[in-house]
Amino acid sequence: MSGPVRRQVKLFAQLRSAHLERAHQGEPATVFHRDRRFDFDETLLPGLDVRQLGALATGWALFRSAAEVVEVNEPLMAHGLVRTSVALAALDARRLLRRRDALVVSYAIENRDPFRSPAGTGLRTRVRRRVERRLAGHVSRHLDRLAFGTPDAEELYATLLGPALRRTTTRAVPAVSAACDCLSGADTGSAGGEGLVVFLGALGARKGVPQLMAAWPEVARRRPGTRLALRGAGPLAAEVAAWTHTVPGVDLVEGASRQEVHALLRRADVLVLLSQPTPTWREQVGLPLVEALAHGCAVVTTSESGLAPWLAAHGHRVLSPAAAPQEVADAVLAALSEARPRASVLADLPAEDGRLAAERWLTGARDHAA
Repeated sequence: MSGPVRRQVKLFAQLRSAHLERAHQGEPATVFHRDRRFDFDETLLPGLDVRQLGALATGWALFRSAAEVVEVNEPLMAHGLVRTSVALAALDARRLLRRRDALVVSYAIENRDPFRSPAGTGLRTRVRRRVERRLAGHVSRHLDRLAFGTPDAEELYATLLGPALRRTTTRAVPAVSAACDCLSGADTGSAGGEGLVVFLGALGARKGVPQLMAAWPEVARRRPGTRLALRGAGPLAAEVAAWTHTVPGVDLVEGASRQEVHALLRRADVLVLLSQPTPTWREQVGLPLVEALAHGCAVVTTSESGLAPWLAAHGHRVLSPAAAPQEVADAVLAALSEARPRASVLADLPAEDGRLAAERWLTGARDHAA
């Protein structure tokens, strides 16, 4: 889409369907992005101002714009720092040459130090990490407001970027969704009752797919008729597809539409996401967890997610990422046997989506930000 840039601008390194759904609910904004995730659903684009541009083109568009609020990628998103720095340079130039200022804000969920180099890292990578750390401080010093989606993120930012954020107004807004709009008029007084377990997301090792596959035969043995629905795509897709033919009650759909995902979660009893740490990655929140909660599903996950403390406090099952297959099976079966009513899960959720609440605070009038 072309034309004037709107009052509010959002910058994304990668855009996914959930971002588009949220954009339909929030204040109209121009969304600039570089890449699109595997779950990107183009049917959600109508009515939105979404532009896929490189860093320089985005900077030029911002310089020419009259944007009043610009939401940038969080400072600890290392792979987005150059793009964000270019955007901030454009805003600085606009302020000096065109006398137009903008409120610069961000939303943070990073829970792992992105600048720590694993043992054996080469000189080139170590130098890049140092440059990224400096850029993160530079971006932080530009921020007027910063919202934290998890306690882990708030603690990490205080540790790594505390001095650079001295002049930034911050607030914690938990990254928990409200009940999904698609439940309007649906019966939420009971559990799904179908014995349906769902995995939603990237079919890869870091999302715990091998752990789920190892545990599932025990679930099927102890509770015949239980079904597992996997929705996603990724490096293990072929292996998962072959595996589904060896275990009863398991099906895989790659490239499911957002409408199909919502329908599936409305029927599901339990969502499983067994996130695993890697030397260069840790689960920040886990969007499938947020979406499952918004549909009233019970959750089985690991302590890697930034939402793990909230989930444990609200009756969901949080395992060690090193949990044995038997422990995973026990947790899934316990969640199924509990048959927690959807209304019970939904009652723990905020009245307003956490990300939208954060956006409302981030983009509000300056004198109402405190």
